Amino acid sequence: MSEKPTNLAFPVTDFRNLTCQIVDVRSPSEFCQGHWPGAINIPLFSDSEREIIGKSYKKESRIKAIFNGLKVTLPNTKKLLEIILETTMAKAKGNKSLRIYCWRGGMRSSAFAWLVRTIGINTFLLKGGYKSYRKWVLNQFEADLPLRLIGGKTGTRKTDLLNHINREDIFVIDLEGIANHRGSSFGSLGMENQPTTQQFENILAESLNEFHKNNANEIWIEAESSNLGKCRIPNSLYTKMQKAPIIEIIKTKNERVKNLVNIYSQNSQNELKDAVNRISKRLGPQRTKDALNSIERKEWSKACEAMLDYYDKCYDYELNKTKNINSINISGLTLELSLIKILNEKLNPL
Repeated sequence: MSEKPTNLAFPVTDFRNLTCQIVDVRSPSEFCQGHWPGAINIPLFSDSEREIIGKSYKKESRIKAIFNGLKVTLPNTKKLLEIILETTMAKAKGNKSLRIYCWRGGMRSSAFAWLVRTIGINTFLLKGGYKSYRKWVLNQFEADLPLRLIGGKTGTRKTDLLNHINREDIFVIDLEGIANHRGSSFGSLGMENQPTTQQFENILAESLNEFHKNNANEIWIEAESSNLGKCRIPNSLYTKMQKAPIIEIIKTKNERVKNLVNIYSQNSQNELKDAVNRISKRLGPQRTKDALNSIERKEWSKACEAMLDYYDKCYDYELNKTKNINSINISGLTLELSLIKILNEKLNPL
């Protein structure tokens, strides 16, 4: 579709096919809760201003809310225009157009669009606003998906294997990378702050959309529990994951311990102790004590071994629920050779 100047609102599918910068004009807290990935937040109102205007809409009238909104916006128009020029047009590379949305595609996005059009910028509004985008996001998890899971006990480098696959017929989704969490009590160590569950869903939905545009036949994804830290896998997707065939990666315990030491020994002793204490009830008093003492003495291998029995039992319990499994032993193999062996394996059909 052509990107012609317009004041019209476009449904999600048409809106996403445009190529210009997306601007989210909702308040900062709304944006932090969840937003269209790649959007820039230029709020029309602060959180407190939005609350005041919202109350006037509910308790007084729509007209009163509009007047209150104008009182806030008009004195700030110069500043808003400067922000628009600095944050969007400077990166536009000649494309003087913006895609704009608010919560429902109503007054905030329309007012913002009117303002930017006064300085010669074309605008495209999202019909139904962010609310319609969220409906699109949740619908992505309802579709049939050709999933294949990569499983294996803690320390088998499942994520590394996934991220090194480079085949057109296999599309990889890194759940742990999207969630910034490795899925255990230690999963947040050394990682950036997690997104909200809502934003996790948004990014994940965009990944699934990329799969549909791709020529891949399968989606490979790591076998996970339903929660990665504070991020929860959507129920409809998780149900599909539970029914998907699994490639079980097998490595020796010594290799697994070595991998875990490489990952976690870089963190502070206090962070590691805190992670152990979070699962102390499940580890039991003796394993907890052994792990904490080993961390105190910086005996990283012993600390890992003290906890692997617990994690291995959890893994075996979950694996026993699945029958469609290809077990592949890659002990002693490099990452590259491991991939070759896995990709050359005759796998169970989806």
